[in-house]
Amino acid sequence: MSEAKIPQKAPYEAELEAGKKYAWCRCGRSAKQPFCDGSHSATGLKPMIFTAEKAGTHWLCGCKQTAGQPFCDGTHGKL
Repeated sequence: MSEAKIPQKAPYEAELEAGKKYAWCRCGRSAKQPFCDGSHSATGLKPMIFTAEKAGTHWLCGCKQTAGQPFCDGTHGKL
């Protein structure tokens, strides 16, 4: 299994719709960050499928090291 790449050391601002499912990229290789585009296929890593509970602006992890996937918890500041 490959390790996740760090696409950026900052969160991604994302407008999410309540009740909608999203696929958050865990591998860091997606060209559509922070969402999955299938680039993980050879890594052994799979996207995290989640349903947004609330509509609005959310901050999704860009470093892929958060303890609260898929949301940013500030871990990027320690990298």
